Amino acid sequence: MNDDSDNDGDGDSSAASAVDSASDPAAADTDFEPLTDTYEELRHTEDSAELSAAARKPLPDRSDQAAFSRATALLEAVAGNQHTPLEDRVFLAETMPFPNILVKLSEDGNDEVRKAVAANADDKNWLVGRLTKDKVGEVREAALRNPQTSWKMRLEGAENPETTADTLDFLAKLGVESEQKAPAVLSAMVRRAVALNPNCGQATLGRLAQDASRDVAHAAASRLG
Repeated sequence: MNDDSDNDGDGDSSAASAVDSASDPAAADTDFEPLTDTYEELRHTEDSAELSAAARKPLPDRSDQAAFSRATALLEAVAGNQHTPLEDRVFLAETMPFPNILVKLSEDGNDEVRKAVAANADDKNWLVGRLTKDKVGEVREAALRNPQTSWKMRLEGAENPETTADTLDFLAKLGVESEQKAPAVLSAMVRRAVALNPNCGQATLGRLAQDASRDVAHAAASRLG
């Protein structure tokens, strides 16, 4: 399971670093400037059809490292352009595993895009951690359900009185019905916090009252009584 670090630094990838990685000594003279020009064009264009085509263009094979790095750099520009159609931004948020692209999309003004990023299991845990703090509840809760979410963030979500009963029920199963190999102490702390959360449903409390952890069971019983 992931550690509790909310920022491991991997998400600070930028178009500049992607451009550098796409350029090798043999290709520098031919690739660097055209890539920069194309990046800027995609970042600023208002042509939604061009942006949609770029968003859906299949990536080159990873064996061609220069072409692959170039393509992911250009997708960062597409992801950050608000003229890219919403359905294409959601598509990228759901399918891309690359931090530089997901970071762009995590800052999108549309809630559905950020929610899609929050649910993306390829996220780094520090990025999911950011989204557990999102202003929109649906985004926060999608992040809490992401398997990349740290235990620290799960615990804070379980304690948050704005977390819904459905997400609390999900968190109440950690270490018991799901992620059974999770650290026993950490998962029990989350389940206990769920039991003490005022939004916890009666069915969830009833199940937690039978929990193998005495602390969890006691917390749930105190709410039921």
